[in-house]
Amino acid sequence: MPFPGGLWWLLCCRQGFTLLRRDYGEADREADGEAEEEEASFELRAQGDQGSLEVSLSQPTRSSSGSERSLLVAEEMRSLIIEKGPGPVEDDPDALVKGWLQREVRGGMKTPWIRPRKYWFVLTPDSLDYYSSNEKGARRLGSLVLTSLCSVLWPDKQTYKETGYWSVTVFGRKHCYRLYTEHLNEAVHWVCAVRKVIDSKAPVQTPTQLLMRDVEEHCGSPEVLEQIYRCNPILRYTSSPLYAPLLPFPYGSLDQSAPSPRSYTTLRDEAVKLFNSLQQLESERDPVPLMQGVLQTCLDLPPLVDEIYCQLVKQTTEPPAPGGQGDLHYWQLLTCMSCTFLPSLPVLRFLHFHLDRTESRFPGSEMAKYACFIREALGKTKGRECVPSLEEILVLMQRQEMICTVHCPGAPACSVAISSHTTAEEVAQELVSRLGLSQSPNLFALYEQSRRREQPVGSTTLLADVLTSLAGEEREQDPPCRLCFKHYGFLDTDSVPRDSLEFALLFEQAHEMVLRGYVPTSEETLQTLAALRLQSLNSDFSTHAPFPRLEELFPPHVLHARLPAPHRRPSTKCRGARLRAGLLAGGLWGQALAKQRAERDQRLRGRLREEGASTMAAIVEKWKLLQGMGRPEAMAAYVALVREWPGFGSTLFDVDLRASPVGAGPQRLWLGIGAKAVSLYKPGEPEPLDSFCYGRISSFGASDSSTFRLSVEDRDLLFETSQVDEIAQLLNTYLASAGARQPLRPQEPAPSPPTSDPPTLPQGLCPPAVPWQHRPPVGSLGS
Repeated sequence: MPFPGGLWWLLCCRQGFTLLRRDYGEADREADGEAEEEEASFELRAQGDQGSLEVSLSQPTRSSSGSERSLLVAEEMRSLIIEKGPGPVEDDPDALVKGWLQREVRGGMKTPWIRPRKYWFVLTPDSLDYYSSNEKGARRLGSLVLTSLCSVLWPDKQTYKETGYWSVTVFGRKHCYRLYTEHLNEAVHWVCAVRKVIDSKAPVQTPTQLLMRDVEEHCGSPEVLEQIYRCNPILRYTSSPLYAPLLPFPYGSLDQSAPSPRSYTTLRDEAVKLFNSLQQLESERDPVPLMQGVLQTCLDLPPLVDEIYCQLVKQTTEPPAPGGQGDLHYWQLLTCMSCTFLPSLPVLRFLHFHLDRTESRFPGSEMAKYACFIREALGKTKGRECVPSLEEILVLMQRQEMICTVHCPGAPACSVAISSHTTAEEVAQELVSRLGLSQSPNLFALYEQSRRREQPVGSTTLLADVLTSLAGEEREQDPPCRLCFKHYGFLDTDSVPRDSLEFALLFEQAHEMVLRGYVPTSEETLQTLAALRLQSLNSDFSTHAPFPRLEELFPPHVLHARLPAPHRRPSTKCRGARLRAGLLAGGLWGQALAKQRAERDQRLRGRLREEGASTMAAIVEKWKLLQGMGRPEAMAAYVALVREWPGFGSTLFDVDLRASPVGAGPQRLWLGIGAKAVSLYKPGEPEPLDSFCYGRISSFGASDSSTFRLSVEDRDLLFETSQVDEIAQLLNTYLASAGARQPLRPQEPAPSPPTSDPPTLPQGLCPPAVPWQHRPPVGSLGS
């Protein structure tokens, strides 16, 4: 009996679709369902053969022939997936873990009207399979091949709160299994079992890694090397896009542990995107922003550093136009990379071989000059905290040094040539020598200075990173941030000659302390100091002399203290009263209150101008009395007045003292760190509340990032401050300068990293960097 027309048409269409599927390379899923086309001819597993490659390994590209791709996939699947017959699922001898789990269905697990289907999952030493049931002869619906690049995520508590299920997510190259169970113990058991299988797999190596090893083994045989490069296009320049990274990266979502304003996908996808960005460099008229973007991505995602090095080596090997604009852009980016990141040892050896090969093939060329510069840079690079600024990238593209301007209070600014590897200690040492301060007993350092803050720069900090951060802050502040060279530790201020440059630095630093309110004295003395400042700047009084602003002569907080305290309305604790106040504030009453506040602020500003005018008049009258006093005498008188305060020479830190971890509210104090003692001051009071010589201090350390602990004999003082590292650095510096070498008595264990001995610094150099963070106590000194 002939088939009806509809059935005959359906049979023909089914046969046609089968042929089309076969021609275009779709894998047959009769038994394997969603079995992965794993490793896609670009990732190979090392099977113990460590010899040279005798096959041609080409760059992965999309083949236009579907039948060829089908053959490759079938060949690879046969090598990776163990064939399993239709035997009983329960009797599988290779099963490590098996049980019922639910797979994510369309619409997600949040749809209560769709009940998730359960499948029988079996974990074997090679794959994770799932079946329709656990009965004998059950059909295998899918298989995920497990390699060393697979990953598994732990159960997420947030997912359990939203869905009521604990999730187990397994990432493969092509597929991702999101599995769910109602029991946490079961989810943890599956995660641990899958992780154990993944960890047992041999590391996956890419053709690039195998060829890098092959090149290293035959570096002494030019003929073999040329054959390797000729037979393996993956090592040479290409104008085609890259569809897989050159190095192995784990599958799955990216774990962005460091906060970053940019959002990233997986490492594999980011590696492919970066290669596309590299290819854009060839035609870019201004490649600097694109280079900085590549560097920023490498800083945010450190695993991509080796990948970018390999991609740049590939694109600078046998390019179509050696020395052309596009080729030089690659070399310039490679130069910036060498001054910012250090690759792993295998990639570093391969990079050195590439540089030597380029210099030997193109002697005297621009490429050879870049290769020589890169080799020297790699020997100095230790890692950066910031990517190079646009200005630094422009300088590196020309293989030149940067010019750093350092301001010296009381002296002209100094210009210092630095590289991407110059540290603050090296610049401080050069300035100490250039300014003739080598014989000074005092300590000097570089400071980051702005209107809001001032902090010393660590000795091992790279100046390039400091300049990059200052450049970012300059766009937001007025006046801009700058680098200053100043005293860091005062060991002996009495023997500083008055006619020396160091005395000018001491005078300027004393004036800064006065303006910041760190010299507690009477208002009359402050006016006298302002008059001496004017005499040192302009000599004798003259109506034509330039007048600085009042806040550059007199502490602004003294004027603000004269103003009446703003009237504060009593707080309304009643919720209804607050609600009525909020409603009234939004209507006519709100406009009236805003008008009253504006009028009050205007009156306060007028009062402040009046106080400032009267203070300036008093300063001018005192200035007139200094007729005939020279600049050196005015500076000496100024320093002598400031030195009358017992705490002169100490560095003051704003801290909040806590009597005990669970004691009463903190008390605002000044913590003064000097060369001989540590003192506590009440702000504005000239005499210290207490003072501890270093012989009484048994230990000190950081309890946490904002709490500094100072142990004095039998009591512990806890200070809340944002300058924990600065306090610790200064204490270590004074201890090292005093020659304290006695062993330190350990403190009770605290939740902080291990201790280290105080650093020994040569005189005249800046403080140590911040290896001290969150240390337990480091000091126990004798008298």
